[in-house]
Amino acid sequence: MYKRIDVMNHEPNLIAAIDIGTTKIVAIVGRKLENGKLQLLGMEQVPSIGVKRGVVLNIDETVASIKVAIARIESKLDIKLKDVYVGIAGQHIKSLRNRGYRFIENGLEINQDDVDNLFIDNYKIPVEAGEKIMHVIPQDYIVDNEMGVKNPVGMSGRRLEGNFHIVLGRIASVKNIEKCIRRVALHLNDLILEPLASSKSVLTEEEKEAGVVLVDIGGGTTDVAVFYDGIIRHTAVIPFGGNVVTSDIKEGCSVLYKQAESLKVQFGSAMGDAAREDMVVTIPGIAGWEPKEISFKSLAYIIQARMEEIIDYVMFQVENSGCYDKVGAGIVLTGGGALLKNLPQLIKYRSGLDVRIGLPDQCLEGDVPPKAHLPNYSTSIGLVLSAMERPKRSIVEPELFGEVEPKWEEQQRASVKREKPKKEKSNYKTGNLFSGIKNGIVNIFDEKDVEM
Repeated sequence: MYKRIDVMNHEPNLIAAIDIGTTKIVAIVGRKLENGKLQLLGMEQVPSIGVKRGVVLNIDETVASIKVAIARIESKLDIKLKDVYVGIAGQHIKSLRNRGYRFIENGLEINQDDVDNLFIDNYKIPVEAGEKIMHVIPQDYIVDNEMGVKNPVGMSGRRLEGNFHIVLGRIASVKNIEKCIRRVALHLNDLILEPLASSKSVLTEEEKEAGVVLVDIGGGTTDVAVFYDGIIRHTAVIPFGGNVVTSDIKEGCSVLYKQAESLKVQFGSAMGDAAREDMVVTIPGIAGWEPKEISFKSLAYIIQARMEEIIDYVMFQVENSGCYDKVGAGIVLTGGGALLKNLPQLIKYRSGLDVRIGLPDQCLEGDVPPKAHLPNYSTSIGLVLSAMERPKRSIVEPELFGEVEPKWEEQQRASVKREKPKKEKSNYKTGNLFSGIKNGIVNIFDEKDVEM
């Protein structure tokens, strides 16, 4: 029998996270070991109700599901959860690039305050009404036209520039998640972008260095993250996932939704040409109707058509990132959709890149639950891995639900400002390299949603 403890208070090495997905909600608790690895203590899953395409649409139903998951894991481990990390995705997530700059007075040495202030400036760039900056991820720096600087601290220079990857989310969606967590009497430590979380659990440092595309196919969305030279270069959330494939099977085969899901999981294939023509599956009739026979090949062609569409959207995002010719490691496929038969072969044929299945157990130690070896739980385990690194960060991102954190304001007032006041107001510029393309993508997705 475990001693009842308050997670995060008495045992700071314990970390709890909640993955609010379209098809499932996962509560997970792990312990950070001295060697930096994660010991998974418990993981509980319940069906997700009230979430569509990664967005909370019914707070009461989502809260009820979260309560069940939390109660199960607290009972199993005999602990009391207080603070949690939560993943965020959904079709409202967008990203953009921004380049900011600061002048260094009299060519003095660049210090950490200069880098931190340049980072903070990115939270002040104008965004559309109803949107919020979720993450700011440094790419590289430029010191007096010297490009490709990874760490400018200690260098002498007159002008410091930085390239940043910025992730935007809808304020209403963010607040709905926060409201759900508050209603189950938990404190939300941070929201973590799910593509970033998944990358922590399935990608190696060598793959990130060589160039890799992470494709996480979930129930309601497909998350994409592009890495090169060890740095994340692009993120996107595509509002199509396994549920759309199931809906296609339901319509194409005229069966119930739960039957369509069983057909996809047990007999589905992503390549029609590879399926056998002489194989059929019989679906029981409903209330006196005769049983229905469905060909494996017909089923595979239905799945292939939708998966090709998802792959094309993924490749569009890869080309948007400007890193298509730099993806030396290829594509790492994870999420529940990765279990679909022959999908890696289809992606390789469609994209021209090497493909492997990403499993989330590479950073785990000790007794690992059987579920932890499945790609379905890459995001859940990745949330805990991401949370492990959060306390170490020297920069705390601004609050999700307010303006810049007060401690940042105090730090800025206390620090010696070497810039002139007039220049302080215009020390960044907005990069909108892909704004037109992004708006086009949003419109495309909106039309698809209406059709489906």
